[in-house]
Amino acid sequence: MAEIRVLDDYYLAITLLITIAYQLFFFSIAFSLKFDKLTDFAGGTNFTVLAIITLAFSGHHNARQIVVSLFIMLWALRLSGFLLFRILRTGKDDRFDDKRDKFFPFLGFWIFQMLWVWTVSLPVTVLNSPNVTQYAQHRFGTGRDIAGVILFAIGFVMESVSDVQKFRFRTQHKDSGAVCDVGFFKWTRHPNYFGEIVIQFSIYMIATSPAADGYVGGGAYRALYATILGPLFLTILLMFVSGLPLQERPGAKKRYEKGDNWNGYATYLHRTSILIPFPPQLYARMPVFLKRTLFLEFPIYVFDPAKHADHGKVQQPQAEEGRGGVSGSVRASEDHLGEEEENNPSSVLS
Repeated sequence: MAEIRVLDDYYLAITLLITIAYQLFFFSIAFSLKFDKLTDFAGGTNFTVLAIITLAFSGHHNARQIVVSLFIMLWALRLSGFLLFRILRTGKDDRFDDKRDKFFPFLGFWIFQMLWVWTVSLPVTVLNSPNVTQYAQHRFGTGRDIAGVILFAIGFVMESVSDVQKFRFRTQHKDSGAVCDVGFFKWTRHPNYFGEIVIQFSIYMIATSPAADGYVGGGAYRALYATILGPLFLTILLMFVSGLPLQERPGAKKRYEKGDNWNGYATYLHRTSILIPFPPQLYARMPVFLKRTLFLEFPIYVFDPAKHADHGKVQQPQAEEGRGGVSGSVRASEDHLGEEEENNPSSVLS
């Protein structure tokens, strides 16, 4: 079957146009009906649409193309399915309480979701494009391919299992002030984010095999490596924009001011890595310098009660408990923000 060339030889324009149309279609429904339940579903399924279309257009269905296309579809459908299930249980998406009736702020969220979908899809889009498939591909199964499959499996298990662990914990401990330190959350405060980052870099690793092993050249070689923009964009989004910054310090501040099991939470923060899984017994003894550098617990995530708490809202007994020890300068977690913000990186505009 001959490949189909549309607009450009890397499918960048056609995938962008499809993404814009797809998101605007769901935006029109969500805005007109004030209906929150399709938002994350639209984001996740958009990845699947792009993977299927680019794979079908490529005309060359080698194993590597099929694997990366299936991987991104599996990740996206699992994520969107879980978020749809959760929003059906909760009834509405709190992220949009101040935007649901405002056209341009609400549209802004959907525009950002377009950018998120299109950018993160780049490794699959370019691998399936005519400028790459015109080269003879080597057989799937190189060391790089196998490493990518193993990393994908690790990331997928971590993300999907931790989502279930957190959901079950919250269901069983409503309004109890309990700290979620079960399962993967014993080793990292954000196992779902870590899993998602690993997934995207594993897809990139497999997608760039033709370039790494010398089977493509010229513009295709550069284009494949340039698709690192996808996993980097997602990582930057989670670490510096919509993920950790919205959950770490704000979560600690909220718990501190409400007196919500602050001592237990401060202990959890002290012994648990922010992102990279690590044994809690060792992390608790680790020097602060290593936590702030090697383990990515940057100062922007740190909650210092003296600097960041609104002391007019702090209950007096709790304010005394929060002084000194590990709670003098602590980190925040996702336990206290709305569930709707945890998984979809496009919640940056919420």
